[in-house]
Amino acid sequence: MGQSPSRSQRQSSRVFIVHENSEWLPPLLAAFEAEDVPVSEIVLSGGSIDLGSAPEPGIYWSRLSASSHTRDHADAKEYARAVFSWLQSNGARVVNGRQVVEVEVSKVQQHQSLVQAGFDVPRTSAVFGRAELKGVARTFDTPFITKHNQGGKGLGVRRFDTHEAFETYVDSAEFEASPDGITLIQEYLVAAEPFVTRVEFVGGKYVYAVRVDISAGSFELCPADACEVPLFTLRAGFDDDPLIARYEQFLEAQGIEIAGIEFIETADGRRVTYDINTNTNYNSDVEASSDRSGPRSIARYLKGLLAERYGQTGGADASSSVITIAEHPATETISQKVLI
Repeated sequence: MGQSPSRSQRQSSRVFIVHENSEWLPPLLAAFEAEDVPVSEIVLSGGSIDLGSAPEPGIYWSRLSASSHTRDHADAKEYARAVFSWLQSNGARVVNGRQVVEVEVSKVQQHQSLVQAGFDVPRTSAVFGRAELKGVARTFDTPFITKHNQGGKGLGVRRFDTHEAFETYVDSAEFEASPDGITLIQEYLVAAEPFVTRVEFVGGKYVYAVRVDISAGSFELCPADACEVPLFTLRAGFDDDPLIARYEQFLEAQGIEIAGIEFIETADGRRVTYDINTNTNYNSDVEASSDRSGPRSIARYLKGLLAERYGQTGGADASSSVITIAEHPATETISQKVLI
């Protein structure tokens, strides 16, 4: 058995949110405050780590986003890989850690994991670079879609109704390469009704399902209020759906603790799973209409992990604060702010 945590560890332990985008944090920080959970932010914006040092006591939660490159944080995924390798090598408890980074930043990884678990997925080809795009696209019926292997928020997703239109796009200055150079070509799925479903999980357990309106044809389906797209409503009558148990088993096998999984019910009767969001966000309209809260569920779950590891349940012994790599107490430079 390991040693019990010291009094100083119990007093100083907290939740560390590892991220690169503060705009998505307000609902989460409010939930931590409401649940009396001490919290700091580790911002993946630069800095350094003394690899011989030990991490500060706490629970580390990854909020790395595949869309970080759209906010001038193209190296955030590499910083995250290094930070989580250091944390996990030193025995730190990381939620959605090093192995989950690969799921977040690679739709190929998501696709293959879902296939191995027996889910119906869209027919998809991964194309490296631009040279073979036209030839691979010709193996798909029209319409088809393309997307970036490293995406997020639906950015980079396009529908093509003819092969000629796609070939013109590939040759044009408008062609947008994935940040990792891998373009996916995927069958176009026709919804039985104009919506898809996003199923939210915390601690690997179901919270609620969200109905996402796609009647306008948009692929940019970010649920965060900062995205300002009013497409999201609570999906009623989903709580007993058999997909929930399958998704929970899948998340446990993958080591994913907090996520949103998206699927579409097609006109030809399929239920096709196509996206895993390990940096999930929550919509205020959905939250207001549900008797369960995503952010509060996260705060309670991470508070429980703190209590298990350190006997810490919040309160006067641990004030809240915020950090970056550079100012993490166990580093020379990751980055730190303070939450009052």
